[in-house]
Amino acid sequence: MSAVFKNNDKTLFTVFVLAVLLGPILMAPFGASYPDLLQRFAIFGIFAIGFNILFGLTGYLSFGHAAFLGVGSYSAVWMFKLLSFNVIPALILAVIVSALFALLIGYISLRRSGIYFSILTLAFAEMMYRLAYSVLTPITNGETGLQVYSDDPQYLMGENGITTTHLFGIKMNDVFLRFEFLGREAQFNFGYYFAAIFLILAFYISIRIFRSPFGMMLRAIKSNQNRVNYTGLNSRPYTLAAFVISGVYAGLAGGLLACMDPLAGAERMQWTASGEVVLMTILGGAGTLLGPVLGASFIKYFEAIFSKINDNVLHTWFSFLPDGLENGIVWVLHFFVGKGWHLTLGTLFMLVVIFLPGGLLDGVTRLFNWVKNLGKKKPEEEQSTKASPAE
Repeated sequence: MSAVFKNNDKTLFTVFVLAVLLGPILMAPFGASYPDLLQRFAIFGIFAIGFNILFGLTGYLSFGHAAFLGVGSYSAVWMFKLLSFNVIPALILAVIVSALFALLIGYISLRRSGIYFSILTLAFAEMMYRLAYSVLTPITNGETGLQVYSDDPQYLMGENGITTTHLFGIKMNDVFLRFEFLGREAQFNFGYYFAAIFLILAFYISIRIFRSPFGMMLRAIKSNQNRVNYTGLNSRPYTLAAFVISGVYAGLAGGLLACMDPLAGAERMQWTASGEVVLMTILGGAGTLLGPVLGASFIKYFEAIFSKINDNVLHTWFSFLPDGLENGIVWVLHFFVGKGWHLTLGTLFMLVVIFLPGGLLDGVTRLFNWVKNLGKKKPEEEQSTKASPAE
C-alpha cells in the first residue's frame, strides 16, 4: 500500500473526521441529532464502505451481504450471553466469525462472475436467513430473536456487573454533553462516538486500499478480468481478499448494531437488507470514497423522517386549506410517508440515477464547482475593468 496519502486524500480525510466528530451539531438543524439515528449513520456507513470495496472496485455485485451483518450481530450477542456486556470481546468474535463465513461463501461464489455470482450470494444469504429463522433455533432463538436473559452464564459479569452494553464501565447509552443548537437539542452520546471511531478507521483503511497496488489490481479486474488473466496473474485471490474484507466490514457493522442494542434477529439477514446496502452504495456513488457514507446517511435519514409522518401529521400541515383540498392532498401523500416511505425513497433514487448518474457525490461535486466558479469573472470582464496604459 502507498506509504502516504495524496494531498487531496489528506484534505478529504480531515474534513471527514471533523464532520463525523461534529455530527451531533451539524445534524441538529435537520432534526437528526438524537443518538439512535447518529449511530445508524455511523454503523451503516461502515457497512456501505465495506460493500463498496467489493462492488465499487471489482464490479462484483453481491446480493447477500446482509448475511455477514446478521452473523456479526449473533456473534456479539452470544458473547454478551456467555461473558459480559463488555463490547470488546463481542466485536472481536463478530469480526472473526464474519471473516470465516465470508471466506467460505466467497471461495464458492467467486468461481462464477456476473449475474451468476450475484445469484449465488443471494442463495447463500437466503439459506442462512432460513436456517437462523427456523432450523438453528437453539442458537438463534428463531423469530423471537437472540437476546440476553438474566439466567445467562455471563462468566465475567461479577456481582456488581453492569447490565447494559459498555466499554470497561462506560455505558453505550451515556450522554456526556447536551445543549440546544438552532432551536434543536444536540446530544453527545458515547455510543455514537464509539461507533464513529470505527467509522473513521474504516474510512481510513478504505483510502489506503483505494490508493494501494492491491486497489489498482481490483480496478484492473473490474475493467477487464480476462485481460488480467491473460497476463498470467490469477485474479481469484484478489477478488477473494476483497470479498473477505467486505464481509469483515459487514460483520463489524452487525456487531456494532448489537452493541447499541443487544438483540439479534434473522431479519437482519433478509434479502431486503442486502438490497439496501446496494442502494446506499449506488445512491451515494459506487467506486468513490465518500459516496457510500453519503448514501447510507441519506437512506437512514429519510427512513427516520418519512416513516414517522402519518395522516394526523399531514392533516396538521395542510389544515389551512379547504377541507376537500386538504383531504385530497393527504390522500395522495399518504402513499409516500409512514409505511409507504419506500415509495418516496424509490422516487428519489430514480431521480438521482437519471439526473446524477455518479450518485449524490457527483451532485455535491457539481454544486461545489458551481459555487467555486461563481465568483470568478470571465476574461472579457476582467479586461474591461482594467485601465488601459493610455489612461
